[in-house]
Amino acid sequence: MTISEHLTSFGGFDVVAWTPGEPLPDPATTICRLSVEWDEAQSWEEKFSAFLALPGVEATRGLVVGWWSTDDSETEPTAVVEVLVGAHARLPGLQALFFGDITYEENEVSWIMNTDLSPLLAAYPSLQHLGVRGGNNLSLGQLDSGNLQTLIVQAGGLPVSVVREVMTARLPNLEHLELYLGTENYGADSSPADLTPLLDGRLFPKLRYLGLKNSDHQDEIAQLIADAPVLDSLHTLDLSLGTLSDDGASALLGSQRTRRLTRLDLRHHYCTPELSAQLKQLGPEVDLGDDQDRDDDWRFVALGE
Repeated sequence: MTISEHLTSFGGFDVVAWTPGEPLPDPATTICRLSVEWDEAQSWEEKFSAFLALPGVEATRGLVVGWWSTDDSETEPTAVVEVLVGAHARLPGLQALFFGDITYEENEVSWIMNTDLSPLLAAYPSLQHLGVRGGNNLSLGQLDSGNLQTLIVQAGGLPVSVVREVMTARLPNLEHLELYLGTENYGADSSPADLTPLLDGRLFPKLRYLGLKNSDHQDEIAQLIADAPVLDSLHTLDLSLGTLSDDGASALLGSQRTRRLTRLDLRHHYCTPELSAQLKQLGPEVDLGDDQDRDDDWRFVALGE
């Protein structure tokens, strides 16, 4: 799996690319993606300055940050964070922010150099939907928000430091949590045990969608969470894109809590046809698409490099 297309929607809004000279789209339905091309004369910061000069920009309810460097694939977006923080008074209604809508043609997900995004969270306390792509040098800081409902972190290898930031967060209204944990080959160094604070369901009491996905420890994660109380309030459990095999699937089959889910996403898996057939009879809607070669000694996550 590679990320080959930019976002078309996020946080309940349509996403459109914006370039200087274009008008502001309808802020009630649409948010803008700002990005630059290699060798482009105008920097991301300059393009953002032109965006801020648009009439009515204060009504903007969301923003998607795309590729930010015109000359270096290893550029950290420190300057991008700084100008975004400095613009908080011009964007008082910002509810949705996706940071790093970058395709593989711009930079592979495992190569994206990120930075400390905690100043953004402090500058925009009304954020309801936050998405981030790229785990290198990423920090979210001490997450503490009564407004955040969606948190998505996509990486080929998510550092344990970020996992632990999420596991110690105070997000009482979080409904959607999606972590692409990744593979050790690209920097993932967390273990399933680091997810333990989620298990009793008290960390995020309003959680309805839980994605612990794209992991080369998918079996252990499935075994850890299969009978955890957190499942009692979930609509969807997403363990897709990783290396799930019959070992993890058997734990899901043996759980009464799993049976009460509405949806179970297990796409990109290494389960046998026999276990797959049993999973389909489990009760919830089960997605078992993109089954992989179980006889291959090298089992891989969907989103690595």
